[in-house]
Amino acid sequence: MRPVTGLDLADLVRLKADPRAFAIMLGGVRSALRTAEELAVEMALWGRRGFGMWALHAAWDGRFVGTAGLMERTDGRGVALRFALVPHEHGHGYATEAAAASLRYAHERAHLPRVVAVARADNIGSRNVLGAIGMREAERFVRDGWEMVMCVSEP
Repeated sequence: MRPVTGLDLADLVRLKADPRAFAIMLGGVRSALRTAEELAVEMALWGRRGFGMWALHAAWDGRFVGTAGLMERTDGRGVALRFALVPHEHGHGYATEAAAASLRYAHERAHLPRVVAVARADNIGSRNVLGAIGMREAERFVRDGWEMVMCVSEP
């Protein structure tokens, strides 16, 4: 895991354009332009707040496997844990490992007293990851016709 940089743009464009990875994410599948705009915001967040998103690379061969980290939610719910993997990398534990590392960083290094994570209620994989790292369900709401589950971590 390392903070995202401009060098990650091509990998992020492929990830965020893939409906298998991003169709159920807030905002859905992204264009290359939107991905570049989001990357600029993510990089600025590191400088402004000392946390942000990481690019995930496999330790043994360096290939890009996804992204994880912390973002400020625009709906006022707070700082959120986020993660997304390249679809063919699911099932190897990367999401749980990266989400757990992101949450530890949030509390221990960024000193955030509260971190949220939001997933669609039918996204069992993401909800399992959030439960596995100790986040607890705190709220349910409807967004764009979908039931959403918000989980919280407060050390």
